[in-house]
Amino acid sequence: MHGGWWRERYDRAHLAPLAAALAGHGVPVALIEYRRGPGCWPHAAEDVRAALDALPGSDAPLTLAGHSAGGQLALWAAARDHRRVARTVVVSPVADLAAADRLGLGAGAVRAHLGGPHAQADPLRLPTPPGPVTVLHGTEDGQVPLAHSLAYATRHGATVIPLPDTGHYAPMDPGTAAGARLLDLLRRG
Repeated sequence: MHGGWWRERYDRAHLAPLAAALAGHGVPVALIEYRRGPGCWPHAAEDVRAALDALPGSDAPLTLAGHSAGGQLALWAAARDHRRVARTVVVSPVADLAAADRLGLGAGAVRAHLGGPHAQADPLRLPTPPGPVTVLHGTEDGQVPLAHSLAYATRHGATVIPLPDTGHYAPMDPGTAAGARLLDLLRRG
């Protein structure tokens, strides 16, 4: 699931190179789209749930993956114990909505687009997902602080993989070292 602070101008197109790289390795990929913009919660979550329900192979286990705001949605879906979610891999997720709102991250995106840090949307405050969660986060991320992923991992037992000298966007580019690390992790299934 793509990021973009739940803003309308960002869509799944920026994940096309990563999806193509995964598909090139034989990994089936679905780029989930969701409603974005002011007041998008809970509609974005409804869209994610509907997309997961519509995927073929009703018994096949899924790996949920998301970046930034898409990481928030992936963690939300995993915590809701969707029956097919086997594991979750997120990159620089907005995993602590209360802290993101307090810091005004994304130019106040939590308040502007979700209406505030709702407990039912906040990965940090949701139940621990039943499957394993792996978080990749660049140590030089200027959009979402690494501390938010570390707080999520402490509370929920997730594995955090810090990516040295890496910013917010590099892991989504399969041509970077961080992108290669993400591809490898996702290919392992």
